[in-house]
Amino acid sequence: MLDDPTKVFALREGSGAAGAQAKSTAAVIVAGGSGDRFLNQRGKQLFTILGKPVLTWSAKAFDEVADIGLIVIVAPEGRVDEYYREAIEGFDFVTPVVMAVAGSIRQESSFYGLTAVDDDFEFIAIHDGARPLITPDLIGHMITVMKGDPEIDGVVVGYPAIDTLKLVNGRSVLGSPDRTLLWVAQTPQIFRAPVIREAHIAALSEGFVGTDDASLVERLDGRVIMVQGPRDNVKLTVPEDKISIEAALQDRLRRSSTPDVRDGLIESDRSDG
Repeated sequence: MLDDPTKVFALREGSGAAGAQAKSTAAVIVAGGSGDRFLNQRGKQLFTILGKPVLTWSAKAFDEVADIGLIVIVAPEGRVDEYYREAIEGFDFVTPVVMAVAGSIRQESSFYGLTAVDDDFEFIAIHDGARPLITPDLIGHMITVMKGDPEIDGVVVGYPAIDTLKLVNGRSVLGSPDRTLLWVAQTPQIFRAPVIREAHIAALSEGFVGTDDASLVERLDGRVIMVQGPRDNVKLTVPEDKISIEAALQDRLRRSSTPDVRDGLIESDRSDG
């Protein structure tokens, strides 16, 4: 069962300009996990890669999207000021940033983040703070997809499964599902604001805990579609991940000076079979 939904938020204005509600989309960046598997005393969100905390890389991607009018950072209880001071303050955010207190599980944290978003926003993007390789281009593309089809309730970034997958009970294989029907889901996941609010409230009232935010919309028969993104949009989870993430960021910074590079879309995967 989820915690009390009336949990108090710790909010703080960021350095952004006024008029945030003129833009269509708010971003909720969930950064409340303990990061135990990362084996770092301060956790993974504040771990520095190429001069910036992981959380800053994630948040700045949203800050650079014209349609984003608010960024909500959901931080662990007791560390809200620390996260703001180390990951937000001093990094010249244009978009207003507010802080919210995380719950005991990720779904709670998403819900508390939603509660910090004003009702005037049409869409809400929910993103894992530990996915620093997300790009403004891809976020903007997902918002455009949402705007282009009023029948869509949500858009999830991911990519088609490339490995053979097994259904397993204990260690016994029950079958091999058709991988042409399977995608790896990542974040961000972008939804119509009333739809994702309704989905979270329904899950809370019924004690349902989903695998991700999209699963809450799916169970209410909402229409969610996939948008293909690069496979390098990985989540920093274990210490080994920092090597590949740092290499990808270095490569991206190098290529960003090349006019014909389009980061964030699946162009880099054209040659894959």
